[in-house]
Amino acid sequence: MASADDFKFQEFTEATDLLSADPNATTKSLGEESRPQHATLHVGGDSEEEAGESDQTGLLASQKKTSGFWTFQYYQDFFDIDTYQVLDRIRGSIIPIPGRNFVRNHLKNSPDLYGPFWICATLVITVTIMGNLGTYTILHDQADYQYSPEFHKLSVAGVAIYSYAWAVPLGLWGFLQWRKGVSPEVGVYSFMETVCIYGYSLSAYIPATVLCVVPHETFRWILILVAMSLSSLVLLLAFWPHIQRDNKVVVISLMAVMVALHVLLAVGCKLYFFRPLPTSNNSDSSANTAAQKINQATT
Repeated sequence: MASADDFKFQEFTEATDLLSADPNATTKSLGEESRPQHATLHVGGDSEEEAGESDQTGLLASQKKTSGFWTFQYYQDFFDIDTYQVLDRIRGSIIPIPGRNFVRNHLKNSPDLYGPFWICATLVITVTIMGNLGTYTILHDQADYQYSPEFHKLSVAGVAIYSYAWAVPLGLWGFLQWRKGVSPEVGVYSFMETVCIYGYSLSAYIPATVLCVVPHETFRWILILVAMSLSSLVLLLAFWPHIQRDNKVVVISLMAVMVALHVLLAVGCKLYFFRPLPTSNNSDSSANTAAQKINQATT
């Protein structure tokens, strides 16, 4: 049986000697020693990693800035766009709202070439196919009519539309650059932003040309005029903040030229691809008139 002295506090001489030698030493309990210890290893510090990333970013940025416009890398960023952005820009070009700038509210300093390229390609296809179908719809009931697809109109449409979408923005951009040197109050977009504005402004013609397959001349003119008005309004609202402080004569002349070129494109496409053709009744009456004249001449 244990005696009473066994339950008294016993001093450990080894611990007492250690504490007397180093009073600031700390002791650990048995429970603390049994816990797993987690060591934190610092390798190089976060600053070195961040410095490496910043150096890499700076190197990539310098490479991007030094790349010329003739390289593939220069144009790669202009095709880096998702479907939502393209649809938002198309919607903004078809439904222009006064007071809302297309560049500031939709492009947001990030022009693309993906949307303008495919809008022009789609317009070339629709204006050619619907023009052929419109001609066939009008003349298919005539006995002497033989349908032959007019493939040459595809090349004409491609040259006309792509030339307009690139040559006119180039001329406008160069003119605004010159006016900015003359009058510092004149603003100017970049060349890619100007091309992007003109490319997206043509999106209103796509549904109009599709509906022009209906063989009704008045209905076709209404569609073309509505599309032309919406498209011209997009251009004027986009460029007006940059040219409004210029000389009044220059502003009026520039806006008149922009609208005139747009009207020329719309009216030219209407008259060439959707030209009014004589119906079967008109052709029969003209044939009867010619036959009567021939009979009168012979008698």
